[in-house]
Amino acid sequence: MTTVQSTSNTASQALLDSVNGKKDSAKNSIDKAQDRFMTLLVTQMKNQDPLNPMDNAQVTSQMAQLSTVTGIDKLNNTLESLISSVQTGQSYQASSMIGHNVLVPGNDVISSGTGGYFGVDLPIGADKLSVTIKDSAGSAIRTLSLGAQDAGTLPLHWDGFADDGSVARTGNYKFEVTATTAGQSIAVEGLSYAQVMSISNNASGVKLNLSNLASVSTSEVKEIF
Repeated sequence: MTTVQSTSNTASQALLDSVNGKKDSAKNSIDKAQDRFMTLLVTQMKNQDPLNPMDNAQVTSQMAQLSTVTGIDKLNNTLESLISSVQTGQSYQASSMIGHNVLVPGNDVISSGTGGYFGVDLPIGADKLSVTIKDSAGSAIRTLSLGAQDAGTLPLHWDGFADDGSVARTGNYKFEVTATTAGQSIAVEGLSYAQVMSISNNASGVKLNLSNLASVSTSEVKEIF
């Protein structure tokens, strides 16, 4: 199993300028809100009834409200900046996976005439594990009996032959996995094998774009090659 180590990256000046620009914009927004509040408060005090003026408690209450709103705005801006920085760091780290092959949830296996790679993820050990390869019509062409297997991620390879000894055509196939322990069926997750072609960063976070046209998050990767 291959692991991707975290690397220390220095953000570009353009990125820093972008973040700083957001901070300046947020600060201006808070300053404007404070100015509007003070203008309204001064106007209210100038036009108050001399026989029934505002007491200190009213002024203190309104100032406290402004302080609370301002504090919330500053906290939101800080969190937005932090989230942006974290996503940028994740993008840099994920970029080191480009060109690597990975196992991710799925049930596809691609044969290029000599079979293809795939995998399974066992939550617990199995006394008996078998895999059935099916063609595009859903017909079973090969059954692999793998016997007892320990819990964990298990990379597998299909040699590309059908049960009758013929070579399966080049193309995409599906596979189904069955596993039993003490005579009871257990849930097994199939894993597809694909290459990381690029990464993308959007509202849902960092995504890995794979050679099989799937897009997955880094947390879905079970093994890296």
